[in-house]
Amino acid sequence: QVQLVESGGGVVQPWGSLRLSCAASGGTFNVYSMGWFRQAPGQERDFVAAIHWNGYNTYYANSVKGRFTISRDNSKSMVYLQMNSLRFEDTAVYYCAATKLSEGLRGLDAYDSWGQGTQVIVSS
Repeated sequence: QVQLVESGGGVVQPWGSLRLSCAASGGTFNVYSMGWFRQAPGQERDFVAAIHWNGYNTYYANSVKGRFTISRDNSKSMVYLQMNSLRFEDTAVYYCAATKLSEGLRGLDAYDSWGQGTQVIVSS
């Protein structure tokens, strides 16, 4: 399994931006499709965005479509989540996840490697 480490979280004001990064190691990165999920206190972990191993197919939750952008750099074994126009409801711990599957990327069960998470707090 690939090991994942997220970074880039923090406190940001509403309408602000953050870029989350996820560094992968211990595997052949370009065979993994990657996802971002988030979990707010007392709530389930929800899908945010995913990117196919080919780098061309991307998927977004309706709540973040048009505001968040997922991307990857296979040469660096990195995946990113650019978050713009942040809202209070975006506050959560954000997790990076990896899978060798190429379908069903919106589901938690598709992923078998997870990072420890990075906290994002949107506050005025």
